[in-house]
Amino acid sequence: MTQTSAARLQVMWNRLLAVVEEQGQTLIRAAFSPIVRECGDISAGIFDAQGRMLAQAVTGTPGHINTMAEAVLHLRDRFPVQDMKPGDIYMTNDPWLASGHLNDFLLMMPAFKDGQVVGFTSCTSHLVDLGGLGMGPEGSDIFDEGLLIPPCKLVDQGELNALLMDIVRASSREPIANEGDIYALVACCEAGVNRLVSMMEEFGIDDLDELGSYIIDTSRRGTLEAIAEVPEGVYKNALRMDGYETELELHATLTVSKSGLHVDFTGTSGCSSKGINVPLNYATAYTVFALRCIVGPDIPNNAGSLEPFTVDGPKGCILNAQRPVPVAMRHTLGQVTPDLVLGCLHQALPDQVPAEGASCMFDLPMRHAPEVAANGGREFAIEPVHNGGTGARPHADGLSATAYPSGVFGSQVEITEAVAPVIMWRRELRPDSGGAGKYRGGLGQRIEMTSSNGAPFIVFLSVERLKFPALGRMGGRPGAPGRIRFREGDSDIPGKGELRVEGDDYLIFETPGGGGFGDVSERDPDALALDLKRGLVSEEGAKVYGGAS
Repeated sequence: MTQTSAARLQVMWNRLLAVVEEQGQTLIRAAFSPIVRECGDISAGIFDAQGRMLAQAVTGTPGHINTMAEAVLHLRDRFPVQDMKPGDIYMTNDPWLASGHLNDFLLMMPAFKDGQVVGFTSCTSHLVDLGGLGMGPEGSDIFDEGLLIPPCKLVDQGELNALLMDIVRASSREPIANEGDIYALVACCEAGVNRLVSMMEEFGIDDLDELGSYIIDTSRRGTLEAIAEVPEGVYKNALRMDGYETELELHATLTVSKSGLHVDFTGTSGCSSKGINVPLNYATAYTVFALRCIVGPDIPNNAGSLEPFTVDGPKGCILNAQRPVPVAMRHTLGQVTPDLVLGCLHQALPDQVPAEGASCMFDLPMRHAPEVAANGGREFAIEPVHNGGTGARPHADGLSATAYPSGVFGSQVEITEAVAPVIMWRRELRPDSGGAGKYRGGLGQRIEMTSSNGAPFIVFLSVERLKFPALGRMGGRPGAPGRIRFREGDSDIPGKGELRVEGDDYLIFETPGGGGFGDVSERDPDALALDLKRGLVSEEGAKVYGGAS
């Protein structure tokens, strides 16, 4: 067989990257739920016949993308390739196989060319409600948290599994949105398969073997070269977190060798009785994402570039939760693992790692109060997302109200008001919330809301950094912690649990700010003056940002 030139293989690789982008945009455009079509809480990817990820859409979250890379391998092993037919689509929402909690549906579709399976497309997105106690931390086990679907066939040779769809609809407070989102996932898979096969026909290839090997070998080699620039050694870090019943400690040991980077969570607190526990697949996804942001960030994400990064932790620790513990709000701690592991990497590369940020998104699932449905009132379930500030960077201020590390954009005020009976009275940056330093931490937000129709509603709280704010680096100061309360002057509300909002309540959320980087005495006076002019720093706060104690 004639060997394809490197230039031609690179062109095909670039085409694959374009295919997955179209695949991802298909999912976003077709989705019903705001968290998908407005916030981009998705993943999409293409895999070779062995189940190795070759390309992923840029739009998406690490918690979906990196877990999807492993989930396809599980599904491919579960269902024999020789039994697959054109038009088949497989799915699961098992948290330990898919994306860490029940609300994320993962689909996989084989791509056929000349009667043979040549690869797979896969995608994930968040469904707003799957019954149970809802999207909150209050479940005592996974069975409290809603409908769990084991690996199964969603579509059989183009025929949708009608019984499964009936079960999903019957188990949800938002059956229409769930049904629409599943159809969007199916369309995403089909778009990926169609474009993949068209690309193969255009370039005259019958399989992805040579292209896949080129992508994976090139990416692995580039990643190992990037790892070689990190000083070898063992680096440790720990974070204290708010927790649910009690405060928690997260520990990480980063071992850097010529063959890769390994993270171990030994020393981390045990599981909670509530749904803030994190399956290892999800903790791994965000841990590896953080490392890849610093080590070889220009190398595309695929099986080759992911291979040198490994993660482990003792079974039963809160970052390696075992069945059947509740995991609905696994992102509460899973999205803190980047700060945890970057604290290790900072010791090896002090001039490249940013300060700690808000990390965990202020994900605020809301739904109608039980009596509203009983009395014929407006029923709804929605999951608005709000973000805090990122940590200051070694050479620049942090980013304000930015979705790092989740990648889930903040929910639009108008969209929230359109699909739920709430009024968002205010959503603005929170002055003085970024940690002071040579470079200022990113600012959090202030969000104020009430019921729009006088009916009560429920908010499920599971957020971090209310007790322990984001810390600065290299002498930078901490960012402001988050706050939740009814009206100004009221006592703060804890960040975990089920919060009932009455019709006349006025709810205020303040998301955390990021930590500062470097000594505040080195802050550029012009930068401080510009912050004052823009209202990002108050007159009183300027004393702190100007170097006063």
